[in-house]
Amino acid sequence: MSGAGAVAVHRRTIVVDGLVTGFLDAGEGEPVVLLHGGEFGAEAEIAWENTIAALAEHHRVLAPDQLGYGRTAKVVDFVDGRGARIRHVARFCALLGIDSAYFVGNSMGAVNLLVDAVADAPILPVRKMVAICGGGEILRNPHTSALYDYDATLPAMRRIVEALFHDPSYPADEDYVRRRYASSVAPGAWEAIAAARFRRPGAEPPAGPRGEPAYERISVPVLMVEGEKDKLKPPGWAAEIADVIPDGSSVVVEDAGHCPQIERPEVVNKLLLDFFVD
Repeated sequence: MSGAGAVAVHRRTIVVDGLVTGFLDAGEGEPVVLLHGGEFGAEAEIAWENTIAALAEHHRVLAPDQLGYGRTAKVVDFVDGRGARIRHVARFCALLGIDSAYFVGNSMGAVNLLVDAVADAPILPVRKMVAICGGGEILRNPHTSALYDYDATLPAMRRIVEALFHDPSYPADEDYVRRRYASSVAPGAWEAIAAARFRRPGAEPPAGPRGEPAYERISVPVLMVEGEKDKLKPPGWAAEIADVIPDGSSVVVEDAGHCPQIERPEVVNKLLLDFFVD
């Protein structure tokens, strides 16, 4: 994989606690770690292809495929799936010698960052954090249903793409839909993501919402990024969370859905680079 201009983006592999882990690596300087979302078909390259080269002009950029996604092992922790992914990223950073980094997460990646940040003893080496369309309320509507009820067909993937983006050209782009579809049906990919929703016969349904994390406990600077046209989240959610975080701020990216780093990369890349300046 090659980046724009003189920046080269390399596909690499590392074994993290026995689990093969694919990641993208580009640039030099203070490290930035990018964590993709959790939808079927997600992976680092698809989530950050419009981001990596721009950031790598100033930083070393690392974008791992999280557990179950992309070129990383298709495994599931049925007891603590979110915790397993957080621990996996922490070990990934440790093995690469990253003891302090700027972190950016989209959707699930952002939620994982926030959950770790409010823990009694956070394990991710976060210097500053950007949460893109992750945290707060998730709406219940046909778009969220499209994300959860995926049956590994092209029409269903098109519905996921429609849910993620404001611009209708994305679900209309056959090549783009097929690219995400191919990622979603790679060996073990659908099974790993679908399995996280399994519940044994006769088990009680999960309890209701457990409440929002205690965002006031976050001790690092946080930028919450909201897509103005996000079909999965209510307007104003980013500012509500940022107001609770001691060093929190928020921004709304116009004409963008749940993945503004893809739809409006020129805007988001500038936001990130400006935020990373200490």
